[in-house]
Amino acid sequence: MKVNEVVKELRAMSDEDLANKIMESKKELFDLRLKQSTGTLEQPSKIHELRKNIARMKTILAERENGGEK
Repeated sequence: MKVNEVVKELRAMSDEDLANKIMESKKELFDLRLKQSTGTLEQPSKIHELRKNIARMKTILAERENGGEK
């Protein structure tokens, strides 16, 4: 999925859905880091992608709080 599509999808979500998605993503990131430390991680790029998506979600929530949604 392209970045623009991901952002559109995230912007369509409610604040509660975004908060839940952030928590799920953080748990998944934790699991991936554990796998990386044990050497069983198959796709290391997944960590980078997940971190970026968490940042995108947090940015969207911050924009909504500040009233600066585009």
